[in-house]
Amino acid sequence: MTTPNDTIRVWDPIVRIGHWILVIAFFTAYLTEDDFLKQHVWAGYVVGIVVCVRLLWGFVGTKHARFADFVKSPAVTLRYIGDLATNRAKRYVGHNPAAGAMILALLISLSGTVISGLMVYAIEEDAGPLAGWVAYDTVPGTLPTLTGVAYADADEYEDDDEHEDSAFEEFVEETHEILANITLLLVALHIAGVLFSSYAHKENLIRGMINGRKRRDGE
Repeated sequence: MTTPNDTIRVWDPIVRIGHWILVIAFFTAYLTEDDFLKQHVWAGYVVGIVVCVRLLWGFVGTKHARFADFVKSPAVTLRYIGDLATNRAKRYVGHNPAAGAMILALLISLSGTVISGLMVYAIEEDAGPLAGWVAYDTVPGTLPTLTGVAYADADEYEDDDEHEDSAFEEFVEETHEILANITLLLVALHIAGVLFSSYAHKENLIRGMINGRKRRDGE
């Protein structure tokens, strides 16, 4: 049985609290979607804020929170995954190389999901921080031209602009949905990795992300 004297504090409050807020906010946004737009938007804002804080904390945070502590080369990461599959993986007090790669993938995926979501919100509701930057009149093909007299039917080109607007909106919406689903897949893989690593190294990693403590032995 592990006693408090056998453990050390690894995860600081910003890492732990941010982790669980991100879990709640992402699933709130994913499950509400279009049915509860206000809740969906605010959950998305929370995700964006937490991601920004985590990115900053990855450079200026505590030892095991920094990217330099757990982001390894692809070769090291693949070797670790191979060793884990054969029950020969070295234990890390902080994030292991596979977890480090997953964190980067999640941060990238979440960032793309938030940005694309803000674009959709700006286009459909003319609201949010991107409302002044992303709008129908910013879509290519709507710029004024000095040769307008050469066009016989202005309505035809207005229809073309509307079609381009619709196509652009559909593209952004699909991008947002695809990124959200990719993030969900990454979350599932992340959970599977946590459970497998917990079994392989005989420690409760979920509990560690709650109380911030892990077993003392190891690198």
